[in-house]
Amino acid sequence: MSPIVIFDSGVGGLSIFDDVHQQLPWLPMVYCSDNAGFPYGSKSEAEVEERASQCLTYLQKTYRPQVMVIACNTASTVALPRARQVLSVPVIGVVPAIKTAASLSKNHCIGLLATRGTIKRPYTDQLIREFASHCEVIRIGSSELVHLVEQQLRGLPINQAYLSEILSPFFDRLQSPDHIVLGCTHFPLIKAELSISAPDVCWVDSGLAIARQVSTLVSQSETTPKQATHRAVFTQASDTIEALRPALHARGIDDVQLVAQE
Repeated sequence: MSPIVIFDSGVGGLSIFDDVHQQLPWLPMVYCSDNAGFPYGSKSEAEVEERASQCLTYLQKTYRPQVMVIACNTASTVALPRARQVLSVPVIGVVPAIKTAASLSKNHCIGLLATRGTIKRPYTDQLIREFASHCEVIRIGSSELVHLVEQQLRGLPINQAYLSEILSPFFDRLQSPDHIVLGCTHFPLIKAELSISAPDVCWVDSGLAIARQVSTLVSQSETTPKQATHRAVFTQASDTIEALRPALHARGIDDVQLVAQE
């Protein structure tokens, strides 16, 4: 069966992998991390668009997937239009779940926790105007949190006090958000730790919605395989890949490959 490709600059897209696997356990997946270009949030939009397009073109040619997912908010907002032009398979992007959070909020105050680039992008402003104009939206941009998640997946514990410090601007105010959007795919991977620091908040992400989109686009198997075969692909050799193997193995990803991007 043709796989689907899940693409990110780091390992945050594993949160999307988890939701898709839960929804479609028989579906083989290729997870690609452009770790040579990580992180995307600090790069120019032109550079992100070029890197993502090159990687996705290579992945389509090599693995012939039936669907591709850009599991990165930065790359989705910047590179999705070009990807859909140059690729011959459906491409799904990830955007912050502002619409969902705004519709669920009881006190009309929501938060957006994302990278610094995402909270400043015009696309984010547009989502807020369109779906959350009736809400106060508090934005926090943190690149440090992305690195904390990357380290945790490699076996290092999260510093809970530091995490609470990052979140504190949401709550140092008269009215705090009752729903907070996880606007970076890294962040759902530490939802348990986020809930310890803010137990009264409902954390909202796009993973389930992406999994449902994938479900509508993939070919249904007539015979369900006992176990899908998954693969991880990286664009640069790194000692940190070995440290990731336990987290990958826990997801059924034991085939780890390295590809050189020109």
